[in-house]
Amino acid sequence: MASDFIWVEKYRPKTIDDCILPDGIKKTFKEFLNKGEIPNLLLAGPPGIGKTTVAKALCNQLGVDCYVINGSDEGRFLDTVRNQAKNFASTVSLTGGGKHKVIIIDEADNTTHDVQLLLRANIESFYNNCRFIFTCNYKNKIIEPLHSRCSVIDFTITKNAKPQIAASFFKRINNILEQEGVKADNRVIAELINRHFPDWRRVLNELQRHSASGSIDVSILADFSSVKIQELIKFLKHKEFQNVRKWIVQNLDNDPSAILRNVYDSMYESLQPKSIPEAVLIIAKYQYQTAFVADHEINLLAALTEIMCSCEFK
Repeated sequence: MASDFIWVEKYRPKTIDDCILPDGIKKTFKEFLNKGEIPNLLLAGPPGIGKTTVAKALCNQLGVDCYVINGSDEGRFLDTVRNQAKNFASTVSLTGGGKHKVIIIDEADNTTHDVQLLLRANIESFYNNCRFIFTCNYKNKIIEPLHSRCSVIDFTITKNAKPQIAASFFKRINNILEQEGVKADNRVIAELINRHFPDWRRVLNELQRHSASGSIDVSILADFSSVKIQELIKFLKHKEFQNVRKWIVQNLDNDPSAILRNVYDSMYESLQPKSIPEAVLIIAKYQYQTAFVADHEINLLAALTEIMCSCEFK
């Protein structure tokens, strides 16, 4: 089975205790378990942090029947909600030990306004039999009528909590590598965690991708999709728009926010001092927009184009 091969699925936590979460968030979910039921939930946070894993763990520990629908599946999503999900939600559970069934709507922020209105109606219609758990990367893309019918839990990791969370995941990764018989240099693991924090899914996928030989050492760090920021700065300086666009396409597997952050870190060396304040405002504007834009490539290209046209380089 694919789930036995893919590490993200093979080692997906089955209980809330096994999930790597800030203490306050984990306490909230354990209180739900102690009560033996959950309200409708909206779990919000960045990709790969564990929202879907938590939703499935809750259902597993409550012993409820659950049905998972991916909001990114635009072609079949509406039909699925109107038919299969409706049939599931409208019947009483015969096998689950919990009080209610649960429907998990994964990546709900990728659904349209009309679909979200339909989901709101379903929440009200099937409240006696079913609860809904929505996961999203950007909660501002969820309509207010859906927001107000859910308990919103934001998977925010504070600066103070980051070291503890990162250390827990570092330990988890080492356990996984040991079980898989893969030797890895701790510097590689630390670099991946630091680079992709808190996207645990991506860290595991990267490690598995490089584990075929049975060992992972520092020599492969150069193979990771690191942002070649100095090359980008050169294109911006010489106003080479086509090369800037090509660079973005080649680096789309990197987080757009991280790319803008790298541009910010490099601008003190690459920009004339009088242009730095304007560059900061441009970066801040487009960093904010990454939370809700439909096309990250266009948003990133717009940000870099504005810097290229408005700022003076050394």
